[in-house]
Amino acid sequence: MKTNLISKASRTRIFNRRIVTALAVLIFSGSAFCQSNDSTVRKKIYHVNYISGTAIIVGGLATDYPSIGRIKNKPGISDAELADLNTSIINPLDRWALNQNPSQHLMYSKISDEVEPPIFVILPALLAFDKKIRKDWLPILFMYCEGHVLTFTVYNYSWFGPTFENKYRPITYYTQLPVGDRNTGNDRNSAYSGHTASVAFTSFFAAKVYCDYNPDASKVLMYTAALIPPVVMGYLRVKALAHFPSDDMVGLSVGALVGIILPELHKFSHKGVTLGILAIPGASGLSMCWTVPSHQSSVLN
Repeated sequence: MKTNLISKASRTRIFNRRIVTALAVLIFSGSAFCQSNDSTVRKKIYHVNYISGTAIIVGGLATDYPSIGRIKNKPGISDAELADLNTSIINPLDRWALNQNPSQHLMYSKISDEVEPPIFVILPALLAFDKKIRKDWLPILFMYCEGHVLTFTVYNYSWFGPTFENKYRPITYYTQLPVGDRNTGNDRNSAYSGHTASVAFTSFFAAKVYCDYNPDASKVLMYTAALIPPVVMGYLRVKALAHFPSDDMVGLSVGALVGIILPELHKFSHKGVTLGILAIPGASGLSMCWTVPSHQSSVLN
């Protein structure tokens, strides 16, 4: 049995790509969301704790690195496992992934990898064209970075992600491809599509923020437009033989939920209650802290 373990250099390249993406978002957004000199007092739409936000971003990046190696370094797929693959148990929706041209999978994989970082930058930067949104660039940027961290954490540590699931990628079913392309440990990571989840978060976050600042905008139109980037990414990942359509659907759902729910939670500003994101190895979710106000009152006997 051949085991193809990801090298330290390869893992570093993957991690560095996410660091570069995060920095690009910070730099691009910082320059695009120029602060206005308008001193008019406006009611805040979002409430962000910058201290906890920074801790979430830094903590998420720190926990992301070890998870890459754990997911990529799964045991290789044995010859017996490859021989036992049964396409008849694949549902009709996912069977489409088994009817691709395998000779083009590397091209589509490269395209999906290369278009992902620009999407992370361009879509949120488009919000800068709205003057109202431009004035609140800092809390929006923090929420955006928090959301990406949460999306990565759900992918890396949730029970339905590749840490706990060992679903074979479509490429393993293509017998016309070399065995070396079909038996790596990374080929156990079909569930679910992290590329699609990240792109879905980006587009739905942008749509949610725009709608919150423009309540008269057509939500149907905005959220329909938000579907396009992750659907295209999902298509590319199927063509790359990396995921089944159902894996892309799960990724789209996760990303869309984070993109919509996170800004909504940041609209909550009850006194004494703070909301945040829990992102630690082995767990991900939301945290809430309630500080009971102190009152001077008489003692009841």
